[in-house]
Amino acid sequence: MQRKFRLSRSEDFKRVRLTGKSYAHPLVVLVTQTSATSTKVHVGVAASKSTGNAVHRNRTKRLLREAMRPMLPSLASGWDLILIARPKLVTATLEDTRLALTSLLQRAQLLPADES
Repeated sequence: MQRKFRLSRSEDFKRVRLTGKSYAHPLVVLVTQTSATSTKVHVGVAASKSTGNAVHRNRTKRLLREAMRPMLPSLASGWDLILIARPKLVTATLEDTRLALTSLLQRAQLLPADES
């Protein structure tokens, strides 16, 4: 995922976590909030220590970014998203992650239902 699509400021993470709407899946949690400043989609990725050691946390974040990358052009614009890795994501494949994200984005009505 390109840097211009990343949510990186801690104030933005806090705003989205506090006022956003969350959608849960066994592999990942999606938190959505309309963007305060931009018409683009910005995505932040997080993994807590419950996910595992640093190697596992970094792997899950890379996996989420890569799974999200091809979906960015088809997402509704003007949203800030946070993807929070859950412990089961450590053993998941890229395809499992893409299916989980597709499901969550469709539930949040950010991705058309016919996308895969």
